[in-house]
Amino acid sequence: MGTRSFRPYTPGTRQAVVPDFSEITKSKPEKSLTKYKHRKKGRNNRGVITSRRRGGGHKRLYRIIDFRRDKRNIQAEVIAIEYDPNRNARIALVQYEDGEKRYILAAVGMKVGTPIIASEDAPIEVGNALPLSKMPLGETIHNVELVAGKGGQIVRAAGAAAKVMAKEGDYVTIGLPSKEVRMIRKECYATIGQVGNVEYRNLKLGKAGKMRHKGRRPEVRGSAMNPCDHPHGGGEGRAPIGRSGPVSPWGKPALGKKTRKKNKPSNKLIVRRRR
Repeated sequence: MGTRSFRPYTPGTRQAVVPDFSEITKSKPEKSLTKYKHRKKGRNNRGVITSRRRGGGHKRLYRIIDFRRDKRNIQAEVIAIEYDPNRNARIALVQYEDGEKRYILAAVGMKVGTPIIASEDAPIEVGNALPLSKMPLGETIHNVELVAGKGGQIVRAAGAAAKVMAKEGDYVTIGLPSKEVRMIRKECYATIGQVGNVEYRNLKLGKAGKMRHKGRRPEVRGSAMNPCDHPHGGGEGRAPIGRSGPVSPWGKPALGKKTRKKNKPSNKLIVRRRR
């Protein structure tokens, strides 16, 4: 993937950096692998807003992604690289030898014609899925399972990659993109390689309208509100927060407060916390 910028003909194009979509080979999704997904717009089952600043945005079709890679020991071939509006990574349309088509996350170096397979004895090549016990030390992986058979749950964002660091007993130690180091059962599957669309972090929207296309509405600072609307509000001129630290509109600590449960069962599997 590459990026491109524009001449500053308008304020919106002055700062914008957009993808060039050079890796995309197919513009329309595979119809059998799409479905309608209701967009909740931040509302709960009673229609009450529970997540602010969401709504609008362009219509999307959800692409059904094969995170489980449960079609084992059958060779497949990448037949297209596509755009997915529901994630920042690209997706690859693969066709198995029996004719079935599925979507998987497109890894760096994956292109049309790349063979892939999910198997315990799969070769160590980009796009192949293996149990963690079969991964060589130092290997770069993504789409990692936390529970065997449940499907990949972590390391799925554009440019993300984890590393196999150690093996001991029934667990394999993985270094995650967040710098957290944790142990995962050796039966869990993962896919070799780094998630594609690495340049995503360098993109700039350039204008507020692009955020609206994504379904995000404007955000108003608490300090710009009245005291009846936000704990940061009120005061003469530009007043400070007036508290020991920033809080949410409902008085809960924000920005830096750790929210993970202290007695979570998986705490014992974390070797080193994320920074």
